[in-house]
This record gives sequence, structure tokens and C-alpha cells, in this order.
Amino acid sequence: MPVKNTAPFLTECLDSILAQNETDWELLAINDHSDDNSPGILAAYAAADTRIRTYPNEGTGIIEALRTAHTRSAGQLITRMDSDDVMCTDKLEVLKRKLRGVGPGHVAVGQVDYFSDSELGEGYSNYAAWLNSLTAAGRNFDDLYRECVIPSPCWMLYRDDLERCGAFRSNRYPEDYDLCFRIYANGLICIPCNDVIHRWRDYPTRTSRTDANYLDNSFLDIKLHYFLDVDYEEARPLVLWGAGRKGKSIAEQLTAASVRFAWLCNNPRKIGQTIHGQRLQDDDVAFSFAHPQFIIAVAGEEQQVPIVERLVTAQCSPRQDYFLFC
Repeated sequence: MPVKNTAPFLTECLDSILAQNETDWELLAINDHSDDNSPGILAAYAAADTRIRTYPNEGTGIIEALRTAHTRSAGQLITRMDSDDVMCTDKLEVLKRKLRGVGPGHVAVGQVDYFSDSELGEGYSNYAAWLNSLTAAGRNFDDLYRECVIPSPCWMLYRDDLERCGAFRSNRYPEDYDLCFRIYANGLICIPCNDVIHRWRDYPTRTSRTDANYLDNSFLDIKLHYFLDVDYEEARPLVLWGAGRKGKSIAEQLTAASVRFAWLCNNPRKIGQTIHGQRLQDDDVAFSFAHPQFIIAVAGEEQQVPIVERLVTAQCSPRQDYFLFC
């Protein structure tokens, strides 16, 4: 558990860990150069319970804090916690039972909800509902390229599987989404779960809101990196669908990587223009390509639905033939 300046929330977080029905655990809490009372709180809890151990971060930032913890961990089942969130009392019990029930080669995940001292935005509730619907069916990877589909920090892996996926050795942010892609690339299977076992706290200074590593462009970069590395089939035509901000960014990166692609949109003002060296075509030609792969970079569900309907009618499959990047 990385800890940086979360003193207002840390006691509630630690108490939720101590309240777990599952009692056979160790907590490696890594102080990431906090300048509030977080180290004092950690020290007090560690003195009162030998299952809690605290160390200074050997580097700087979340990734290096996770590495510092992992190198000191002894357990064969590994999970992560965030120091401003709260565990439901059965979290560790549920994840352990599900993972032990099927064995290695799987990732146990749980459902989540948001809470906040102020009014919670509709977007957060919608995101949690969408993520929980995937988790209930164990179909998290179906929407892998939309958003992070392994709820962080609400997963558990066998240590050997985590090591096979590269553990926390990657330097790529957002680190939770990067691990999600590596779990997928290594063929692990998500175990369905209907239980809400983790509570995400939202507040204005939360890292995911304020740190540049978690901005939209970082998510887009990581999606394209893993698409080209894992799912792209060079022998098939690649078609980019959408010429908004994200579509233009993807086109720029594909061009820089010398990846050949066709570019489609339905905006008559853009059709026929050349941007990043690529001429935009009318999306009416979408199915004139022979066995293509589509990157869908059209933002907004209202705009995506008719495109996906056309793809399904053409017997295209998600994560094989088309990839929703928005």
C-alpha cells in the first residue's frame, strides 16, 4: 500500500483492514515521502499489530512504492490497497476464496462503489456501474480498450502469476491500467464476482484527479502501445474510425510509428482533408477493406452505438476485429 499525504483518511483505511474477516494477512505500507502525519499514523498501527509493517519508499512515486513493498512481501496471494480507500469487511475473504477455488491462471476481482464527503458526480457512478457489470459476468476484458477494467485496488493474484505478468517492474503509467493490460496479455482469466467489496473515496486532491500520469493522453498512449504490441495483426488492414481529438492523436502516433492505416469519419468538412499525412475518407467505405481491424476513436455513446451496430451486423467481434478506444 503506497502512502503519500493521506493522513485525513489513513486511520479509516487501516481500521478497515484490521476489521477483515480474513485474518491471515500482512500489510506492507510504504511511506512515499509524506510531509503530513501519515508516517506517525503508520508507525502507531505497526507498533500495535505485527501484521502491519511500514517502510520508506526506496524511490519516488506509486510504482516504486509498490516495488518496495513487493520485494518485502512473503505471501503467495498478492493484492494492493490505496491508503485513502476503505475495504468492506469481507474483501480479503471473498478474493481469497474465489482465487483458491479455481487456482492459478486467474485473477480475482470484486465490485466497487464510490463515496465522497461532497456530492458525487454522475460520471463516477456510471463508471462504477459499468465496471461492476463487467465484473459480475467475469467479462472485464471485453471493454479493455475503453478504460481500466480490473478495478484497482480490488484484485488478487497468485504471486507466480503476478511475477509472470511483470509484477510492478514496468515504469508505465497509469500503473493500474498497465498491469491490467499485462494480465490480459498473459492470458489470465477474470473470475466473476457479484459482491461489492471495495469503496473508492473521491475528493478533489485524489491522485487520479491531479497527477499528470493519469490524464487522458496517458490512457490513450497506453491503449495504443498494447494494441500494437498484443492485438494488432500486421497482415490485416488497419482502419481508424473517428477524427476528433483522440482520433487525431492516434493518427499522429500511428504515423510516427510507420504503421499503415486508413482513416474514416462522417464529418463532411473533414472528408477529403489530409491530416498527419493521411487522407480522411467517408466512413461509408468502412467495409470495403478485406478483413480489417478497426480502432474506434469516436467519443460519446450516442455516436458509438450505430458504429458498433454496423460492425456487429458485419459479423465483427470485439477485441478481434474492432477495439473501442473511447
